[in-house]
Amino acid sequence: MSIVAIVGRPNVGKSTFFNRLIQRREAITDAVSGVTRDRHYGKTDWNGREFSVIDTGGYVIGSDDVFEAEIDKQVELAIDEADAVIFMVDAEDGITSMDEDVAKILRKVTKPIFLVVNKVDNVQRIQDAYEFYDLGLGDYFNISSINGSGTGDLLDAVVEKLPEKEEIEEEELPRFAVVGRPNAGKSSFINALIGEDRYIVTDIAGTTRDSIDTKYNRFGFEFNLVDTAGIRRKKKVKEDLEFYSVMRSVRAIEHCDVCLLVLDATRGFDGQVQNIFWLAERNRKGIVILVNKWDLVEKETNTMRDFEAQIRREMEPFTDVPIVFMSVLNKQRIYKAIETAVEVYKNRSKKIKTSKLNEVMLPIIENRPPPSTKGKYVKIKFVTQLPTPQPQFAFFCNLPQYVREPYKRYLENQLREHFDFTGVPVSVYMRKK
Repeated sequence: MSIVAIVGRPNVGKSTFFNRLIQRREAITDAVSGVTRDRHYGKTDWNGREFSVIDTGGYVIGSDDVFEAEIDKQVELAIDEADAVIFMVDAEDGITSMDEDVAKILRKVTKPIFLVVNKVDNVQRIQDAYEFYDLGLGDYFNISSINGSGTGDLLDAVVEKLPEKEEIEEEELPRFAVVGRPNAGKSSFINALIGEDRYIVTDIAGTTRDSIDTKYNRFGFEFNLVDTAGIRRKKKVKEDLEFYSVMRSVRAIEHCDVCLLVLDATRGFDGQVQNIFWLAERNRKGIVILVNKWDLVEKETNTMRDFEAQIRREMEPFTDVPIVFMSVLNKQRIYKAIETAVEVYKNRSKKIKTSKLNEVMLPIIENRPPPSTKGKYVKIKFVTQLPTPQPQFAFFCNLPQYVREPYKRYLENQLREHFDFTGVPVSVYMRKK
């Protein structure tokens, strides 16, 4: 999928324009920053062409960024990530020194650059926009991100310049993404598996800065193992490079089949790890929790049992997730982690015959039917699995609107109990018979 980055200084209307783009789709795709669903990264389409959009944030000289050339670094990163760049300026303010700094960098690149003059909402602003020819980027587009005027012509031009992505005619391997907080042991885990230092491993949090695939074969099962940059809370993402690492990590979660969520046993299943867990769950991915550095934890008789129970309390109501305690340093249970991930992938890909589903589920429903609501009795007559990559089931009944969430969870639990969907979110839908 092609990527379009929106760059520019603060307060030129980038985020407003970004929001307008991602809301064009009827099928909502959440925008994300870190693991909190904020407005920085999203998907949209125009004229039938789907692409991703990144709002890079404003460039503020004098911030506490660790890089000396704040503007240069952010723009270079945006260019590196994107297939095309939208450079947004403000007709109300005219050309500023920061605009000139960004333009100086963009003039050197070969990717399509679209100069966009925002806040052009009257005749006077149209006249004022002529000065932006002085930036040396050629023609520009006048738009108003508030009311949407001019965006159609801009998007027509952008889509025309986006590269066509070649379809690879080969069997696509399953993707297992190794995710978690920085410095939890993700890269060390992969190095231990493949038996070589394929990835840079240090004690510095955030060393891995890209999502990197490695083809891997274990237990007679071949798949892509994806190492990702560690994900931190948004407020701790201060370095430009880490901002883009977060974007790539989130995309790795969205495009994988199974997430191996690595957590540091000495830190526990804290709030940030929970955020990553729920991001994977909302994307309906298979999940395996790997408790690393278990060798560093002081243990008593029931330490592992109590630790696991605490994790499951935090995961409620989705508690049917395998938890593997391991030590990457000692190579303890690292292959058990992969074996478990393969099992979860198979669970996620499982297809159950309609006849078997009805044979098992209809007697269960008959013995415990949905409770009546307002004197109405729901009668479920038929159940089938939907043709989706993850387990989704449709229950056909006379009054689907009266089936409440607790009963749907009951049906989900029965499906898990009889058909083994451990590690996989299961969706239950009620349909009109």
